[in-house]
Amino acid sequence: MSFRPKSASVVYYVSDIARTEKFYNESFGLDLQRMEGAEPFWLQGSLESGLEIIFFQQEGVRGNTPAIIFTVDDGGIDDVVADLVAKGVTIVTPVSEAPGGWSADFLDPDGFGLGLWQSEELPRTLR
Repeated sequence: MSFRPKSASVVYYVSDIARTEKFYNESFGLDLQRMEGAEPFWLQGSLESGLEIIFFQQEGVRGNTPAIIFTVDDGGIDDVVADLVAKGVTIVTPVSEAPGGWSADFLDPDGFGLGLWQSEELPRTLR
């Protein structure tokens, strides 16, 4: 199986979610929605291009945020991670629970963090 992402999100880790919400709403007119399921809520919105932008309140280290997160929507996340491992990709965080589904983190050849996310409504494996 060869995973070919069809969509992705840019995820930022911010120190003050309310301040971030105000900045992006007032400065850029982005329609960010408050999402429940993590404490505190997280923010999510889409640009006209279809790119999703997501903000979580948690400690972020420059260089680790923003992160690009690829959505797994055709194939199980466990299968995709197993295929990445077979190709020699460094997995930083194995498949684990995330708001609304499952996630995993890995590194590209230069050490940049990338991630996968899959909805809880889809099977984790197709094998």
